[in-house]
Amino acid sequence: MSKPPLTLYLAAPRGFCAGVDRAIKIVEMAIEKWGAPVYVRHEIVHNKYVVDGLRAKGAVFVEELDECPDDRPVIFSAHGVPKSVPSAARARNMTYVDATCPLVSKVHIEAERHAENGLQMVMIGHAGHPETIGTMGQLPEGEVLLVETPADVATLAPRDPGKLAFITQTTLSVDDTAEIVAALKARFPDIVGPHKEDICYATTNRQAAVKEIATRIDALLVIGAPNSSNSKRLVEVGRAAGCAYAQLIQRAQEIDWRALEGARAVGLTAGASAPEILVNEVIDAFAARYDLTREVVETAIEDVEFKVPRILRVPA
Repeated sequence: MSKPPLTLYLAAPRGFCAGVDRAIKIVEMAIEKWGAPVYVRHEIVHNKYVVDGLRAKGAVFVEELDECPDDRPVIFSAHGVPKSVPSAARARNMTYVDATCPLVSKVHIEAERHAENGLQMVMIGHAGHPETIGTMGQLPEGEVLLVETPADVATLAPRDPGKLAFITQTTLSVDDTAEIVAALKARFPDIVGPHKEDICYATTNRQAAVKEIATRIDALLVIGAPNSSNSKRLVEVGRAAGCAYAQLIQRAQEIDWRALEGARAVGLTAGASAPEILVNEVIDAFAARYDLTREVVETAIEDVEFKVPRILRVPA
């Protein structure tokens, strides 16, 4: 039987960003330097395939620092941690490596600088997300007010409406964040914003690529974890850009083939913590079912690279 024709539009850039590459490398280098086990507080990045692979090499993933022994190294995830976490590690004389993405660290530094200038912070982010918890934890309780939607801006009760600054989670929807920023500026005209947009280059680029292919496709598949903020935003961006059907999947076996019946063009992308091997797995699944034509749609070229911390670059 002949296979039905289908064009698979591959968004580019997609998948791993420089911060994720660096975080994974940190865990691998720590295991190489100190041997297994090496403890990791929270998932190093939000991807089960990656986490399982590192676990097989000797990483032990825990939720809190008190689950780690004093005599083994501990790594803090790419999403960042509150200041209280490294303080507790130092108090226990633990060896620790901070794998916080440098672009998240930039937001932390912004928050501290604004606080030193007497400004109360407004953070645009998702409650409970590790990055939001880590960023809000850079300042004393009450110094960072969280907003998730434009409607939240109306209920903000700052200490002094004339002394405010805002920061954002790095993995948000560019368009949704712009709406919240507009609401903040309308209510608090003197609010101070970041010198450079907080949403990271990788998030922005992946969303732009999805917008580029959205009008050409009948369905969009996003490879990523259900707890990955940037991956979930890609699904939302695809729908908002005109794609009628968009699904978040972790692996090829999660594809809802019935939902794709009749489709002639499908878009494929991957969140910033999803490895390319999972993209290839999905491509192979389509090739088994369809007479497949692949088309890469590239909207940006990424050449960013972040160095690993010095502690891993010197001999043990």
